[in-house]
Amino acid sequence: MSVQVQIAESSYAPSQTMPERTARYLRGVPMLIGGLVLVAAAIVAFWQASKHQGDTTVTLAWLGAIAAVAAILVLRGLTAVVPGRAHVIQLFGKYHGTIREPGLQWVNPLANRIAVSTRIRNLESALAKVNDSDGNPIEIAAVVVWQVQDTAHASYSVDEYTHFVAIQAETAVRHIASSYPYDSRGSGALSLRDNADEITQRLSAELTDRVRPAGVHIVETRLTRLSYAPEIAQAMLRTQQASAVVGARQKIVEGAVGMVRLALQRLDEEGVVDLDEERKAAMVSNLLVVLCSEQATQQVVNTGSLYQ
Repeated sequence: MSVQVQIAESSYAPSQTMPERTARYLRGVPMLIGGLVLVAAAIVAFWQASKHQGDTTVTLAWLGAIAAVAAILVLRGLTAVVPGRAHVIQLFGKYHGTIREPGLQWVNPLANRIAVSTRIRNLESALAKVNDSDGNPIEIAAVVVWQVQDTAHASYSVDEYTHFVAIQAETAVRHIASSYPYDSRGSGALSLRDNADEITQRLSAELTDRVRPAGVHIVETRLTRLSYAPEIAQAMLRTQQASAVVGARQKIVEGAVGMVRLALQRLDEEGVVDLDEERKAAMVSNLLVVLCSEQATQQVVNTGSLYQ
């Protein structure tokens, strides 16, 4: 009896599904003027109360107290929003929207205002030591350019969105590094060293999916460090040098064969000399030695006939 086991892929659906919306607010400059007027009214009321006696004093004192409380509430609701920074408005534990418009704004004075930076940030991951898909230990690091796109998710879906992005970036870099070989070695397969653009695109796509619950947008990712681990670096360097030497030899042999073919063809077309197969083979051998040798060859002058 066979048992089928189905493993569900991990979902990155945000725990807080309420998207960002614009909060209700008023222009702050008129409210600032109104608050200053209330402060002045409270001062005048208290000053006049000190000059009078009886019921008038009590009335003026109450008016001054009310004006002072109103001034405090009005001034406390003022919120300065600078460019590149939004304010999440929270009243009694409930999300009431986000203010993104720069300038002096006024909101409910009892509401909490949580500042969230919407500037573009750089994050450089720590140098990670990972085994690639071939099992070779490599060292890899990346820089991630990101920006908060949804302030509601950044504030309520995760604990600390900056720490969340850092952890997810390191996880994505490790996963990408372990999914591909460091070098394709001429096989044409996708590799970390030979296909940097494709690798960074896949890293961006994976990281975008990972940080989506935090309302973060990934602008760009780039690999800043990619190398073999020190314990195998020398061995892999010798392997790369050997591969380079073999490739260079192949190019030299291909060029030499083409030159010999061209020489024989020209001699035959122009009728310079008639060579039998044995002499053609000797000529090909000599030309290949001259063209493929790493050291300079010495000429041997034949003063006799061609067959002596």
